[in-house]
Amino acid sequence: MAKQIQEILIDDLDGGEAKETVAFAIDGTSYEIDLSDENAKRLRDSLEPFRASARRSGTVAVPRRKRAGGTRTLTREKSADIRAWAKSHGYTVSERGRIAAQIVQDYEQAH
Repeated sequence: MAKQIQEILIDDLDGGEAKETVAFAIDGTSYEIDLSDENAKRLRDSLEPFRASARRSGTVAVPRRKRAGGTRTLTREKSADIRAWAKSHGYTVSERGRIAAQIVQDYEQAH
């Protein structure tokens, strides 16, 4: 038996159909928002003057998913490093599976 799973994104601003998930960070916090092409362009256009004058910090990794279904991936080595760091700093983290975004962010800020 065949199965097809379809992910439909809903624009977080206007409730219409979203075409992509846009990731951004400000003040040390990462965000994701599902937007239509029009709303994604509005967001990027409004941030452009600030982006053009800014410098890259390299300290906050912001995943960028271009279209529905994209994901952030870590190497096995980096995942192992993050898990070891998290355990040594009192975080509860599973031996397998996805590492919570907050733990990854805290690890990145510490390194």
